[in-house]
Amino acid sequence: MGDRGNDRIIAGLPRMILSDREIQIALKCGQISIVPLPDAASFSSTSVDLTLADQGVVWKGTAGVEIRPGVADFRYTQLVHLQEKVDVSGFRFRPQSLLLAYTREFIDIPITSRLAARVEGKSSLARLGIGIHVTAPTVHAGFKGQLQLEMFNFGPHTFSLDAGMKICQLIFEQTAGTPQAGYSGMFVGQTSGADA
Repeated sequence: MGDRGNDRIIAGLPRMILSDREIQIALKCGQISIVPLPDAASFSSTSVDLTLADQGVVWKGTAGVEIRPGVADFRYTQLVHLQEKVDVSGFRFRPQSLLLAYTREFIDIPITSRLAARVEGKSSLARLGIGIHVTAPTVHAGFKGQLQLEMFNFGPHTFSLDAGMKICQLIFEQTAGTPQAGYSGMFVGQTSGADA
């Protein structure tokens, strides 16, 4: 019964989204780090825009390959031989295709900051049919690295992308406490492999 009471207390806490002012204060205090630092025009009332890195990854045409992510010994890193790096500038993003792109910016959210974040697409791209993250918007406390974006072209048109274009927005949220451990999943410290 005591545990249920605690659940109710935690569930009742308001969700706090940082405003542009609070994001800038968190950057100055070292609660979060974004390198390179976004310019003033990148901030909106409750988010900061991030830009597209120079390199991305596509899946090679691999007819006949079957992948079983549910088996106990599956590791995403086993599949890198099925991927190919591409230059983002001038990349022809065709309908019904997937691009694993990266933000140019390196993000660091120390667990002591009591913050986490969400990656969201930009409506200007969504209206063209470009999804920025297929299903993985959460940036966990303790994450450090470039954000990988699971971009999909749902629309009928082919797009030419440009490195450095505004590609997504980051929304910071305050956590109810300090996590016991930071993010330690398989994508910790991920980078595009290109200089930021």
